[in-house]
This record gives sequence, C-alpha cells and structure tokens, in this order.
Amino acid sequence: MDSLKYLDSVAVPIAEINCDTDQILPARFLQKPRSDDFGQFLFRALRFDHDGAERPDFVLNKTPYRQSRIVVANHNFGCGSSREHAVWALYDYGIRAVIAPGFGDIFFINCLKNGLLPIVLPEAVVLPLLDTLSTSPGSRIAIDLPAQTATLPDSSAHVFEMEPFAKECLLRGMDEIDYTLSHQDRIDAFERNHARAY
Repeated sequence: MDSLKYLDSVAVPIAEINCDTDQILPARFLQKPRSDDFGQFLFRALRFDHDGAERPDFVLNKTPYRQSRIVVANHNFGCGSSREHAVWALYDYGIRAVIAPGFGDIFFINCLKNGLLPIVLPEAVVLPLLDTLSTSPGSRIAIDLPAQTATLPDSSAHVFEMEPFAKECLLRGMDEIDYTLSHQDRIDAFERNHARAY
C-alpha cells in the first residue's frame, strides 16, 4: 500500500447516518479476489442502476466530487458486517482518508490495516462541514498526518488522535506483516540465539 503523509483534496460528503458496509460494498462482490479493482464496486447499488448506468443524483457521480480522495461522513460510518472489502473498495477508488464523528469499530480497524486513514472529529465540526461540502462543491481539505491535523475549507485546523503504531505504518506504507518483515534481521538473530539455548 502507498505511504500517506500529506493529502490535499476535494472532499466528498456522505451525509447519511449509519452508512453501512453493505452500502459501501454490496455483498454480491465479496467472492471477488483482492487482485480485482474493488473501486468499480464502491457504492455500486447507489452509483449505478440495474443496467449499469450512472445515477446522476449520487454524489460521486457529480463532477466536482469524482476525483475526491477524502470522504466526510456522518455518524457510524462503516457499521454493519465486518467485511474488509468495504475498505478495499474505498482504497481502490482512490479514497485515502475518511472524516466522521464516529465509525463502526471493525471498519475503523480495517481502515488502519489497509492504508486508509480514519479521522474522528467532533460532531460540532463534522456536521457543518458536511453542509459546506454540499453547498460548495469542490471545497478542499488538507491533512497533515505527521502533525495529525486536518485543515478545513474555512482554514480552521483540527487536531485528531492517532495510535502511534498505526500512524507509523501509514507513514511508511506498511501493513502489520510488512512491518514485521522489516525486522527480519532481528527475528533471525533471535531465532539463532533461541536455538542455541536449547
């Protein structure tokens, strides 16, 4: 996965409360291999009709938002089933960060394991931000992961919390396996020493 340090992008608003993983990635695509481009399935039932034509009213089909790399969502984004595929769909589409007042617990963890930055900001910040993004399409947000700040369209900067290990993995573009393998020399040395002890 790609490293993430700084991000400056048009942000797309997903204003629905409790937007669940089945909306983000419908269950019929769960049997696809990870090598597939899951971005094509993102919000599939909401983005496209039964004939595969775009639904013009869905936010990602509107020109100002098509290249968005940041989602701003409402309460409990990513709730529902624990499918990691929902994060894959966002990531493969090009989304690198999601800002919300709260997330489904497992979805939040899956984001961190797959290179997607979930940012929790207070409701008092996020709800007005959703309105701004809807009424002023093309508004941008800048994220500085090293400083743990998100700068909003009104130029206000907001600090967000980040667990240090997850932050390090995102900065280095590593998942947990990559991080473990980056210490292969130390692992080999431990195993050699351990073998000699017996």
